[in-house]
Parts: sequence; C-alpha cells; structure tokens
Amino acid sequence: MLAISLIVAVSFSVWRMVRRTRFFLHSFQLHGYASRPFGAWLRGQLSDSVIRVSHALGLLLILLSIWTSAPNWLLFLLWAGTFTSSRRYRRDRPKKPLAWTARMKRLGAITGACLVGFISLPSLVSFSATTQLLLGLWLGDLLSPIAVWLAAQLASPIEKRIREGFKKQARSRIAVRPDLEVIAITGSYGKTSVKFAIREILSQRYPTLATPSSFNTPMGICRVVNNNLTDEHRFAVLEMGMRHPGDIAELCEIVSPNIAVITSVGVAHMESMGSIEAIAAEKGSLLTYLASDGVAILNGDDDRVLNMQRGMSQKVITVSASGRSADFRAVDIRYDTNGAQFDVLWKDERIPFTTRLLGSHNVLNILMAIAVGHVADLSLRQMSHAIARLEPVEHRLEIKERGGLIVIDDAFNSNPVGAAGAVEVLGKFEGRRVIVTPGMIELGAEEHALNRAFGRQIASNVDDAVLVGPERTRPIAEGLISAGFPESRIHVVKSLFDAQDWVASNLAHGDVVLFENDLPDQFNES
Repeated sequence: MLAISLIVAVSFSVWRMVRRTRFFLHSFQLHGYASRPFGAWLRGQLSDSVIRVSHALGLLLILLSIWTSAPNWLLFLLWAGTFTSSRRYRRDRPKKPLAWTARMKRLGAITGACLVGFISLPSLVSFSATTQLLLGLWLGDLLSPIAVWLAAQLASPIEKRIREGFKKQARSRIAVRPDLEVIAITGSYGKTSVKFAIREILSQRYPTLATPSSFNTPMGICRVVNNNLTDEHRFAVLEMGMRHPGDIAELCEIVSPNIAVITSVGVAHMESMGSIEAIAAEKGSLLTYLASDGVAILNGDDDRVLNMQRGMSQKVITVSASGRSADFRAVDIRYDTNGAQFDVLWKDERIPFTTRLLGSHNVLNILMAIAVGHVADLSLRQMSHAIARLEPVEHRLEIKERGGLIVIDDAFNSNPVGAAGAVEVLGKFEGRRVIVTPGMIELGAEEHALNRAFGRQIASNVDDAVLVGPERTRPIAEGLISAGFPESRIHVVKSLFDAQDWVASNLAHGDVVLFENDLPDQFNES
C-alpha cells in the first residue's frame, strides 16, 4: 500500500509540475522572452495561476508530516488528490502554440535544472524522508514560474552572445552589398501595410526582398537578411518595431536605411514608453541613422511625424490624404465595400488609383508606398497598376466568405486609428452587422478612455457587439451604452472561441462580422 501510494503521489505531482512549467514557459514565449513584461504578468496572476489552493493544502500536509504521526500512505494519497488537477495549465485551443525553438529548448533545459535544485533543497534540512519528499515536490510546483524567470536570467548571457553572432552575420552580408537600397519603415501603425505596398510597387521593376508578416525585431530582421538576401536583390524593405527606448537604435546598428519611412505616432506601447513624446522621439530616431544622401518619407497628416524633419539635411517627401499641403496628395477619395478610388497629385500630374484595400487609413499607407516608388524612379501610372493588384495583408481588413457569412478579418489591428477605420468599413455593409472584439491594449493611462471612445464609434456602425473578456471590455460596453446602444445587443463572452460559437449560432447568410483585434493567450479571461 505504501509503495503504491508513493508512486501515485509522485506521478501526479510530477505530471502537474511539468504541465505547470510548460504553461509558464509558453507564457514567457508569448511575452517575447522579455523578463520584465513576464514578471508583470506573473504579479497579475498571483491569485490565479501562480498560487493555487492546492499549494495551501500541500503546505498543510507537509506540516502534518512534521507534527503528527499520520501514516505515510495516507499522506501520499491525500497529496495525490491535492495535486491531481492540472486543468488550469492546459490550453486546449491556443491561438499561438508553444514553439520548441532552439532558444526554447535551451530555456527549458535550464528551467528543468532549476526545478531539480528547488526539489533538492529540503535534503539540506534534517526532516524525515517523507517530509523532504513532499516539501521538495511542493517547492518544485510552487516555484515553477520562478524557475522559468531564473532560467531566463541565467540564459541571458548565452542568448546575448547568440544574438550578437546573428547581428554580426547580418551586418557582414549588408556591408558587401553597397548597391543594396535599404528601406526602413517604422510607426505606431501602418508599418506592415506600407511594407507590402512598397514591395508590390518595387517588384514591378526590381528584385525586392521584404520581411514577411510582422517580422520587425532584431532577430526577425537578421533571420531574413542572413537566410533570404541574395546578390540579385536591389531593395530590402524592412519593418522596424519598437516597444522600449533604444529599440530603433539596435535595429539600425544592424542595417541603416537609405530610405526612411515614418507612418505615424500613436499611443501603442504607451505602457512601456511612458509618454507620446517618448514614442515620437524613438520613432524619429530612425532619421538619425538615415544615409547622408538618403530620403525620408513622412506622414504629412501627423504633426508629430511632420515635425521630425526639422534640422534634417537629407531630402524629405511628405504625403497627405486629408487635404493638407504635401508633395504627394490623395484627392477625390471614394470608399465602398470593394475598396477605394482616388486621384494622386504630384506636381502637375493627376493619376487615378483604385485599390481593393478597405479603410480610409489605407489610402495614406498607399501614398507612402507611392512616394518610395517615386524615389525608385517608377511613374505614377506604373504604380497605379501595382496598387490595383495589391491584396489585403493577412488579418488586416481581409474579407473572407465562410458559409454565406461575410467575415472581415482585422485580427492583427490593435490601434485606435485602425480600429476606427475598420468599424467605419463595417458600417458601409448591408445586412446584419456584428463586431467581435476584446478591445485595445498597451495604451497606458489612456487605455480606458480610448476603449470607451471605441465603444461609441461601434454604436453607430453595428447591430450587435460581441465583447471578448468581461473585465477588459468593460470600457467598450460603457461607451456603447453612453451612445444609446441597446444593452440587449451587447453580448459578453469569455474567449474568442465562445465568440465564434455565438457567431455560428446567431448569424445567417448575408450577415457581416468584423473580428477586430485578437489578443494573445495570456490575456484570455476564460
């Protein structure tokens, strides 16, 4: 009986510890392997996933093993019952599953070593063998998130050395290509859409390399340069993301631009940057790395971007879709559910353009790409053909048909401008119009107010609102109600999968649903 109860207790406990550790490793990966955001997330999860009732019960059993003469077999069976459940640490349908990359394998191995160390600690104390075993298993389970965090600190020098190796390789590949024109794009929003529009335009005449999807980190850029850049490429179009001060400098130390494109300054990443002024300064720092004979393409509809040209000696080209004075202007803009039509003015030229991209903000994105094409000696008429062929970026106002439903997939848009544009697009469709959204995050102190304003925008453009996450979407619900939207048409669910079930059960042929933003698994309230 003792042997069986021991095996059961250890098996259940180790299984739960493994599941729990894997859960925290996954969360660390979802936070971009960044210790500070991961630590902040852990603090927010203290009473949920970090410390459980089972830990209190386990501690009670350990004390019983010390202070009473309870039979070991009973303690082991009670222990197995206490740690049998690992449901909280199972993600049945993760949006982004744990990827066992080389880096994650290294981190997992170091985490395992840390856990062995925690489990072994009780052997240093003169407890009974039973107490030492239970205390070791308890420490291993309780401290598994600490093991992940500690492993990240221990692995940091190794990872830094590996990253520097990739950076050195990328710099070397760029250095031997003086003929290569590097186009760097940054901004709070619009980067990816502008990047793919530039690629479509330039590819008409030149072999062009562009980072895929939303690759905009140092390692993402290094990976593309090291693995995909060939001698045939004339242009490299690189998206440069930013979350913290110094991120742009790190990227430009790998590859500095001949053409710098700054799309916007917004409140995205306000939590990590602190202020809109800090965000503008970081985005604008791209221009300090621009080649002396380079060209800057600036959004003339954004005053913070426009002001970045002060003190510049390089050529500056501005664009506007709002009627402002600029080098390239979009006028006579007309929108419908099939895209947009507009004319582009450049000096004394006026050329009509048609695009399948939805949303007023995409006209401005296209203008910025047109300005880059102009620098590369393409005519407006040539570029109009490329823009007519341009497909929507995946998950950015991408229209799909599913079983008779019209689905507008804007899952990768999470900023106030893009979200407002998406809701405006939804409002132009006929039929029953539904939005599914968890709202916007990482907007700092303005997050509540901006989500409340988003709710008011939704109210005049939809028939039903499906809000994902009861707590996170509370400001959106407040905005909807304040705009007179019927509460009976506000449907609050716990997860995206619940929202999809609601859509499947309630919508019919010809109805339209907009999926606006999709938060990572760590923000799931289910």
